Amino acid sequence: MNTTEDLLRLHAPQVLGALVRRYGHFDLAEDAVQEALLAAAGQWPAQGVPDNPRGWLIKVAARRLTDLLRAEEARRRREETAAARTPRDAFTAPAPGESRAPSDDDTLTLLFLCCHPALGPAARVALTLRAVGGLTTAEIARAHLVPEATMAQRISRAKRRIGGESFRRPGPEDRDQRLRAVLQVLYLIFNEGHTATSGRALHRADLAGEAIRLTRRVRRLLPGEGAVTGLLALMLLTDARSAARTDSAGELIPLDEQDRTRWDRAAIREGSALVEEALSQGPAGPYQLQAAVAALHDEAATAAATDWPQILALYDLLVRMAPDDPMAELSRAVAVAMVHGPEAALAETDRLAERLAGHHRLDAVRAHLLERAGDRAGARSAYQLAAERTLSIPEARYLRRKAARLLP
Repeated sequence: MNTTEDLLRLHAPQVLGALVRRYGHFDLAEDAVQEALLAAAGQWPAQGVPDNPRGWLIKVAARRLTDLLRAEEARRRREETAAARTPRDAFTAPAPGESRAPSDDDTLTLLFLCCHPALGPAARVALTLRAVGGLTTAEIARAHLVPEATMAQRISRAKRRIGGESFRRPGPEDRDQRLRAVLQVLYLIFNEGHTATSGRALHRADLAGEAIRLTRRVRRLLPGEGAVTGLLALMLLTDARSAARTDSAGELIPLDEQDRTRWDRAAIREGSALVEEALSQGPAGPYQLQAAVAALHDEAATAAATDWPQILALYDLLVRMAPDDPMAELSRAVAVAMVHGPEAALAETDRLAERLAGHHRLDAVRAHLLERAGDRAGARSAYQLAAERTLSIPEARYLRRKAARLLP
């Protein structure tokens, strides 16, 4: 980890997990952790990073949480309970070189807590992205295509709802329900890391790496789950192309123009083997199908050698399986263009206009299809509109370059 921001993102879920496990009170613990992170962001750049950053954060957050508990109703009773359960001096982290503490598993337990059945699906995803993934409310709102204020209220309500829940992993009776939500969260965290929805960087390696790490841990816990195996395969096969997605200046390079010698072949081999394993673990679900698509892309020696008919067949299955996912349909439209031509694909995107209204990816795909169909003016307008709507600076620059090349 090279920056204060990297360290804080790494340790934040572990610190929150430690506080919730020891104290409970998820909502107050999250507030205390945020204050500790702010303190670190202000002090560490000037004073230097402490030898034990996680221990530092836990101590500061624990002190702040104690203050918050004292301010609650029945203050004296809460003070006595907190003092009896966890003296603040007990919060220490392992010294460098020592084995990692059992609280390292807190991150995984925190994942399951955030996916508690008392919460609705949307709240589970939003809360986990905030508490474990470290995404901002604005980033989460954009991922869900809802206003930021709406997402802020959703997260606040979710924290209050599970504030009194015990900090433990789910039992067999609710594991499947919680697991589906956990996988959805990990998928969104990875997507935000692979292609950041905002900012100057196209790729946020910290988020992508964290999603892969957590998915590996879930797979170790549940090795026979095809969905978990498929999701890990999808992440590895997608992340394997990351080094080739930008040039030395940070400019975006589309898939068909990438230098495939820069792809991570070890990750591709592991991901391809996991796809085969996932497909043997039962009926294929959305993650297994997307992983199979990614494998076909990665295993093609050149862009021209890509097996687009097979990719289209997989997207046909995926759309039938997940009819409420407009992004899957948009990806299918690209495959339709490669097999049946851009005109057929444009008809597919027309049906998505209402469901993806205002989303830059629909405009970007339509621009690409219009350019292939020979409509240079229409393509230029669509590229410009997509550039205006994206919050990602690398994507915006790429889209403006595409538009500029189509000027008369």
